[in-house]
Amino acid sequence: QVQLVESGGGLVQPGGSLRLSCAASGIRVSISAMGWYRQAPGDERELVARISNDVTDYADAVKGRFTISRDNAKNTVYLQMNSLKPEDTAVYFCNGVGVWWAWGQGTQVTVSS
Repeated sequence: QVQLVESGGGLVQPGGSLRLSCAASGIRVSISAMGWYRQAPGDERELVARISNDVTDYADAVKGRFTISRDNAKNTVYLQMNSLKPEDTAVYFCNGVGVWWAWGQGTQVTVSS
């Protein structure tokens, strides 16, 4: 059974940084296309970053500020978020790209002064 557990969210001031983690079990992140998604209240869930075969891609809204990476030994995917803006406030989830598993509970990121 696949399990994805997100962590690392919190309250941060505009301009601050956070690093999110996604610990996976039941799959190998080293051979899976993985992505970070976010969902703000009233909005649809959107893909903000993905990694596949060590190639990364980002939504325009986060390009240059967010970095997705993975640690194959720990079977974990990360999202380093810098220069955070209030509009980055959302619940962040990780999951596959193209193939999806059960969604985890996500981790809340709130950017506010």
